[in-house]
Amino acid sequence: MNIFTIGYTKKTARRFFELLSDSGARRIVDVRLNNVSQLAGFTKKADLAYFADAICGIDYVHLPVLAPTQNILDRFKKDGGDWSTYEHAFFELMKCRHIEDIVSREELDGACLLCSEDTPHHCHRRLIAEYLKQQWGDVEIIHLT
Repeated sequence: MNIFTIGYTKKTARRFFELLSDSGARRIVDVRLNNVSQLAGFTKKADLAYFADAICGIDYVHLPVLAPTQNILDRFKKDGGDWSTYEHAFFELMKCRHIEDIVSREELDGACLLCSEDTPHHCHRRLIAEYLKQQWGDVEIIHLT
């Protein structure tokens, strides 16, 4: 099973959609809490669903159950929290939500987890993929950068 990840920050629309097309991903799974922000550019919910289909021929789905809570985000981004605290809080949230039971393997097999961070190093999309790999076992994680 493959799970791809991608962030859109610091990428042009051309680069973003080329990475998706070339990857073989079959679906974008939007894991952002807010996907209609004016900062999102070409990745606003309605636009992204259209572009994913028109340019890449792939599906789009928004799964906010895979997003951190606003409180977890605020503690990290607005209150200057450290990454290890964020990572721990988000892993605990995924455990409490039982995301491995809520989201099916079929829905995520070949899917590309999307959020804003340009690299996966300090991003919750990587944490989701790693958590699911721990739970499901046979997951290969491929970061599109």
